[in-house]
Amino acid sequence: MTVAVRSAIAEIRDINENAKLLTLNARIEGARAGHAGAAFGVVAQEMQGLSAKTASVADGMESSTSSIKDLVNIIGDNARGTRLSDIALTNIDLVDRNLYERTCDVRWWATDSALVNALSTQSESDAKYASSRMRVILNAYTVYLDLVLCDSSGIVVANGRPDQFNAVGRVEKDSGWFRQAIALRTGDEFVCQGPFSCGLVDGKSSLVYATAVRNEGKANERPIGVLAVVFNWSSLSQAILDSGAWDNRSRRMFVNESGQVLAASSNVPSDYAFPVRKYHDLWGKNKGYCIEKVDGRSICIAQAKSPGFETYATGWRSVIIQGA
Repeated sequence: MTVAVRSAIAEIRDINENAKLLTLNARIEGARAGHAGAAFGVVAQEMQGLSAKTASVADGMESSTSSIKDLVNIIGDNARGTRLSDIALTNIDLVDRNLYERTCDVRWWATDSALVNALSTQSESDAKYASSRMRVILNAYTVYLDLVLCDSSGIVVANGRPDQFNAVGRVEKDSGWFRQAIALRTGDEFVCQGPFSCGLVDGKSSLVYATAVRNEGKANERPIGVLAVVFNWSSLSQAILDSGAWDNRSRRMFVNESGQVLAASSNVPSDYAFPVRKYHDLWGKNKGYCIEKVDGRSICIAQAKSPGFETYATGWRSVIIQGA
């Protein structure tokens, strides 16, 4: 309710109280005048009725003004929630679309003859040529931190940036991405691990996409090793989360289904986990928002689930939490 409306209602009530006093005085004087004051008494009675109506109007004004304020707040919350959940959907859609390309890249490059030869001959010269070939790819695709080629026992035989990452000779047979990739049935399949702190690239936050390199580069031949492409997750996630004009009231993040934070804006605590159980109704929707009152402030929690792109979907969610 505005100050002007409050002031007007208060003035109406003040005038009404004065009218009530005048009405009371008029009734008293009318009674004293006896029969001669009967008409005066009728006027006083009408004034009393008018005063009651005025009081009712003032109360109605106050009630309707509060209702209008509540309605305006509801409309504002709905508009904010819709806008933030739309942004959340756009953000996670960008992730899906970008990472879909990574699934295509790893399956395509695993058929490169230079990589197949390096694993088939196991010669040092072919391994160096494979490294140079991967370096060419990295120069064209700046989203990758490195490309790594492992033999069937999980030993790294070549990588695309040996001057930056000392990967050759590392044993990766126990890494999740290697164990899953070497067991894939065809060259049309791939695996993904992360985001995690990847030892192949000095602990940088990465996504590793991997698939088996197969004999003669054919999709249905036996696996002779694994190609892993190490994607720069921090670069992509922060570029998306920080795009647009945001203030410190807005916390943005990507989370998995259990609420684990995969990437977040700088104002999200490092140990934060999204409370999935608390917002289970919201989590049951592919896209939506809820409004929560905290210390008199409206907090909007908006989220959108990965919609997927082509044949790929991360299954993650984009979450935006904005204070009043």
